[in-house]
Amino acid sequence: MEDKEFKALWVTEEGDKSYKRQVVQRLVSQLPPGELLVRVLYSSLNYKDALSASGNRGVTRRYPHTPGIDCAGVVEQSTVTDFAPGEEVIVSCFDLGMNTPGGFGQYIRVPAQWAVKLPEGMNPRRSMIYGTAGFTAAQCVERIISHGVVPQDGPVLVTGATGGVGCMAVAMLAASGYTVSAASGKDEDEFLTAIGAAEVIKRQKIAVGANRAMLRERWAAAVDTVGGPYLEAILKTCRYSGIVTCCGNVAAPELNLTVYPFILRGITLAGIDSALTPVLKRQRIWQRIAGEWNFDFLEDMAVEVTLNDLSEAIDRMLAGHLKGRVIVKLAD
Repeated sequence: MEDKEFKALWVTEEGDKSYKRQVVQRLVSQLPPGELLVRVLYSSLNYKDALSASGNRGVTRRYPHTPGIDCAGVVEQSTVTDFAPGEEVIVSCFDLGMNTPGGFGQYIRVPAQWAVKLPEGMNPRRSMIYGTAGFTAAQCVERIISHGVVPQDGPVLVTGATGGVGCMAVAMLAASGYTVSAASGKDEDEFLTAIGAAEVIKRQKIAVGANRAMLRERWAAAVDTVGGPYLEAILKTCRYSGIVTCCGNVAAPELNLTVYPFILRGITLAGIDSALTPVLKRQRIWQRIAGEWNFDFLEDMAVEVTLNDLSEAIDRMLAGHLKGRVIVKLAD
């Protein structure tokens, strides 16, 4: 098995400090040590992958490198009793695709704790339509529900609603009975209402008055994927005892505000992390995705590409020209 060749996206640093992407042949023997050898069937394109594929040292420290922070496939070899050859698994979180060769290769080798068994009701392709984006969205929605926010409390805002996390959060919240306000910088009203949004708001309107100490109450809760002034304004417009989940910073990583939303309205700001999520929680979240949040219509918003098409999709994501989900078919 060690001498088996496979295809992978290979990102290299050039002499002029630029980065080149190409599909190359690698050997299984070139993969790092690990308890599981997985034959990858599908992966998905996430914003972190696009950063890694363009030389962002905050994501990937060492090049050459194969990105891909999540994937689904079949166990080929296992040195642990928890997984057997032939079992289908989802591999995500931890260092996959960051500094460990990731899901944009037809084989990966990883620690067993990075994998969860594919839940009943889910197949590898569908799991990667969700991918890390859907997993993150599910964590946000579960946190809002566990906080005690109910649909009768008022609308829930989702920012970056046409992105991977955003559109999944819109669909999951709507399916859970919430009235969803979707904020986006793109003209995709029809798409957002089709997946469950009750109203669509221009993203720029969310940040109006962000420099003020407090703003009028509007949202019972929010899923924020963009950060910066948008998150600042959302915290100032969240209703008393509401919760805002934060899982992205495409607008800005800084947060400039007073303590007033927290001490005057009792707002909770909940950070959502997917990289280091414990295995039991990952299993629970994936069970919910395979059950109550398993939507057939998501097939219509998924674009499937091969490794040969992937570099173009990465460029489109970095330019902000993608909506929905891009999944990568690895199997020949």
